[in-house]
Amino acid sequence: MIPAVTQALADLSADDLAVSEAPNPVDQAIESRQSIRQFLPTPVPRPTIARLLEVASRAPSGTNTQPWKVYVLQGASKDRLMDKVCQAHDALRANPALAEQYKEEYDYYPEKWVSPYIDRRRENGWSLYGLLGIVKGDKDKMHLQHQRNYRFFDAPVGLMFTVDRIMGRGSLLDYGMFLQNIMVAARARGLHTCPQQSWNRFSSIVLPHIGASAQEMLVCGMCLGFADETAPVNTLRTPRVSVGEFTQWLD
Repeated sequence: MIPAVTQALADLSADDLAVSEAPNPVDQAIESRQSIRQFLPTPVPRPTIARLLEVASRAPSGTNTQPWKVYVLQGASKDRLMDKVCQAHDALRANPALAEQYKEEYDYYPEKWVSPYIDRRRENGWSLYGLLGIVKGDKDKMHLQHQRNYRFFDAPVGLMFTVDRIMGRGSLLDYGMFLQNIMVAARARGLHTCPQQSWNRFSSIVLPHIGASAQEMLVCGMCLGFADETAPVNTLRTPRVSVGEFTQWLD
């Protein structure tokens, strides 16, 4: 650091260094982000999508490896992928033995759920289904709602993200920061998103469709578009535990 700047900081009191808590657009973009499950058909201009990805690419990555690869689906290509995966999803329900054919390539969720994670998962699920009027045990409606994922919740833009299989698990950490940048930059432009792990089960369909090489692994999908503010499902605001519950202050 420049010596003059270092001395100036040293001369400041704690009050001088206090960070302003006035509202700011970055906080507002982060806090207004939510997983939208019903979009309007309003198109998103290609230059806007390109700019979102350009901004997001400033995410940090180990030794600047920048491991992200992005595929943007719109129009007929998106429609064809949706149809293929929905057909596979229906077939899997009719014949559970097909699960061997549709396996996720990495363990997003734990093999065994424990508290408090299972409690949060259940609260989230029943909050969502409650808004949709789906009662416990209604497998038909649950199946149809789950399939909404494979219709990108009617969003005009679907994004698929892959990573080179040669990369280590640390690249998924880098990827998370890249994905968050996309979602926050989208909110700054009045757009909404929904990150989707659900596509991973059908990576054997997704990867060939998007033209990914055999060396790529599907990380996740994402919806992008304008939220349907009239849809009850979009009123869901998932809770967060307090800072005090997940933080320890060590002097």
